[in-house]
Amino acid sequence: MSDPLQEAAVRVARRLRDAGHEVLFAGGCVRDRLRGVRPKDYDVATSARPEEVASHFPRSDMIGAHFGVVLVRESGLSFEIATFRRDGAYTDGRHPGEVIFTSAEEDARRRDFTVNGMFEDPLTGEVVDYVGGQADLEARVIRAIGNPLERFEEDYLRMLRAVRFATTLDFSIEPETGTALRTIAPRILEISPERIREELDKIWLSPRRVAGFDLLYESGLMEAILPELIALRGCEQPPQWHPEGDVYVHTRLMLSLLDDDASLPLVLSVLFHDIGKPPTFAYDEANDRIRFNAHDKVGAEMTRRILRRLKYSNAVIDAAVSGVKHHMVFKDVQKMRTAKLKRFMARDTFEDELELHRVDCAGSHGKLDNHRFLLGKREEFANEPIIPPRLLNGHDLIERDWPRGPEMRNVLIQAQDLQLEGELTSREEALAWLDRQDPAEYR
Repeated sequence: MSDPLQEAAVRVARRLRDAGHEVLFAGGCVRDRLRGVRPKDYDVATSARPEEVASHFPRSDMIGAHFGVVLVRESGLSFEIATFRRDGAYTDGRHPGEVIFTSAEEDARRRDFTVNGMFEDPLTGEVVDYVGGQADLEARVIRAIGNPLERFEEDYLRMLRAVRFATTLDFSIEPETGTALRTIAPRILEISPERIREELDKIWLSPRRVAGFDLLYESGLMEAILPELIALRGCEQPPQWHPEGDVYVHTRLMLSLLDDDASLPLVLSVLFHDIGKPPTFAYDEANDRIRFNAHDKVGAEMTRRILRRLKYSNAVIDAAVSGVKHHMVFKDVQKMRTAKLKRFMARDTFEDELELHRVDCAGSHGKLDNHRFLLGKREEFANEPIIPPRLLNGHDLIERDWPRGPEMRNVLIQAQDLQLEGELTSREEALAWLDRQDPAEYR
């Protein structure tokens, strides 16, 4: 089966090769092809200097030329072409102060991990491996190239990338690399929150997110980035409701029960749904039980602060916070009036919150009666909009000289409740009902 992306990348490489330059595919595309996975992008490395690359690709973008990188376009697709280089001293824990153009071998040795340091001849498919990447790929190991402490000190984000690659590829982290990671894990906070968030999201969205959760803890990165999760360890829970263990164990178990394609707000709401338990922990001696009064509300505010700290979008924050805020409401759904239940189920975040409730119960006491009840109600309400257009509006009240103020809002809510309950089924019935109402009763 043809691959238009690969074919375009080969055309780019051939143009440089025909001009007399050494050119190789580099990094993740080589790793993925060796794994039998179709690459999502192709990076090209070459002996050509940036200005030489630009001369062969008139519509190129020189924005990264200072680091030897030129963006070119071929058949409507974009490719990064990087000149072979070695990096000068890193001064900010993220970027080299200068780059020195050099050979393919030196270029390989300045990269992060051996499985990302291989090259491939784009025309013959021959693998060029100066760093032992093929052996580590076979052994399923993430190993830093050269001295791991130096690699991490050059770019602190590589610590999170090590965890991310180990998670998504189902690899282990080589011991010396892991030791170096743990040694300087607190330095991750010198990286911008946006870059940290991007790496975390790739972990959370991976089907192997539980392995990532464990690696973040074992590496010390969780303590640096999300100390609120560390506080869950050792936070005891009532054993009659949580025979599985403390809040940390419960949260980890819930992560393992999520579907592979769980949304980001859902994963975040699982991570943080009980984040308010440690600060609200109390022991009720009179009743001999543990309590976490208002932990859902406290947790919702903590979640908002955490996600703002990591620079999440308002949409993701609001959705995740809603899950934390409402996760205790589900225990009362069978007691709700139909109108309240319909409003609860009509919210945009309900489906994710329903899944949060399922894994919350399955990861603790195992009682899914409220979940089954809601599935039945979802089917029952499926034949018409769960919240249909209102039968009454403000103009109807103005025409009847209702006073402007809370009376108008309250009577419209009452009318909609009756509509949702099935007691008002037409506009005529609703208007007749309105004519019988006294504004004084709705103050």
